[in-house]
Amino acid sequence: MKLQLLKASIDEKFVLEINESICLDVDERDGAFVAVPLFRVNTAPIGPHPVGSYEIWVPQETFSAVFSYLCMNRGNLSILVHPLTREQSAEDHDTRVAWIGPSYPLDLTALPLRSEEIPLQYPSLRLGYSAKPQLTLEMRMKLGANVEHLLASEKEAARAPPRV
Repeated sequence: MKLQLLKASIDEKFVLEINESICLDVDERDGAFVAVPLFRVNTAPIGPHPVGSYEIWVPQETFSAVFSYLCMNRGNLSILVHPLTREQSAEDHDTRVAWIGPSYPLDLTALPLRSEEIPLQYPSLRLGYSAKPQLTLEMRMKLGANVEHLLASEKEAARAPPRV
């Protein structure tokens, strides 16, 4: 997943403070999540982004922790969250997006429609799209059935539909 931190007049100092706080928080929480900040702050519009931006790559393995952290610590930044797939234009930046804070209109014409390969970032980490699947479909179904069993006495837990 890619997180784009956006602001009309991006405050490079504030963005770098968020970057530092993410790194410090990871250290304090014993490496609780992985977030790889881009090496630069875009102080002006670039690509599809109509305002300054800053990018953080987050693998799926630690996405929820980083997402929660940024929800609570974003200040006045708007954050665009989107996957990295072959469909970089309309799908990844328009259909499959989430915003933390107010959204901005994006210039989708600045993006390729489709890429031949899934864009891998930091494959040496072996996380995200670069990771080997940890659980097979059969393993996930078995875990899901166990979760349903564990929650059987919980009044507010919805029951799964019967498997055919």
